[in-house]
Amino acid sequence: APGRPSHAAEAPGAVRAALGWYGADATRWDFDAGGPLLGGAAVVDLGDVPGDLQDGAANRAAISAAIGRTLIAGAVPLVLGGDDSVPIPVLEAYDGHTGLTIVQVDAHIDWRHEVDGVTHGFSSTMRRASEMDHVKRIVQIGARGPGSARAEEVETARAWGAVLHTARDVHAQGVAPALEAVPEGSDVFLAIDVDGIDPAVVPGVILPAFGGLTYQQVLDVILGVAARGRIVGVDFVEYVPAQDPAGTGAKAIARLASVAVAAIMQGRR
Repeated sequence: APGRPSHAAEAPGAVRAALGWYGADATRWDFDAGGPLLGGAAVVDLGDVPGDLQDGAANRAAISAAIGRTLIAGAVPLVLGGDDSVPIPVLEAYDGHTGLTIVQVDAHIDWRHEVDGVTHGFSSTMRRASEMDHVKRIVQIGARGPGSARAEEVETARAWGAVLHTARDVHAQGVAPALEAVPEGSDVFLAIDVDGIDPAVVPGVILPAFGGLTYQQVLDVILGVAARGRIVGVDFVEYVPAQDPAGTGAKAIARLASVAVAAIMQGRR
């Protein structure tokens, strides 16, 4: 809401603090990624994008501009949100990018056109993405429990062509069937809403949904996407540090983010 900070506003600082350990010694071997820590990547922290609590449109434009400059520089954006409205302007910056596939990990499908008159909020992320000409495929993994979606949003998502794999599907079949929906060789933006991960791993979210993806399953999504396509961007959103006094979630997100960096490097080789 205008004038009120996002519930996830403190997340970037918390995750940055947890990531600091990984930058201390890049010579260590990462057994999750199967290679050197961070894949030997050079990682640059560009800082926070400044915002105005009264001007959502200007904030979105600033986010898109920052991502656009990153892409022009030939770098791969790793975005630490912030709430799940952040990926909307991030994805807009890929305009002109041919045939983008989005792989989303999330407890919710985010296909509402609007909620209380807001069309660019965190219940509308994939709906807005579906309207972007450069987005050609959306694969959604981890939906469970009740969220903001109604029957009409599920129908709209499926009619557009979104591939939905629920958390129950993943627990029954693993992540392989979902990954098969990612076109071989495609450019992929990996959108990770951390409430898609089980709250035992990341407890700091506004609406804990039980039965989420395990740490290992999210790891398999990241590495599996990199094996099938080329990761051209990643975001981690919806972490709420105030709901996680022990900081467990920040550590888990930092671990997954560092593996995502290594996966990006593997793909570039």
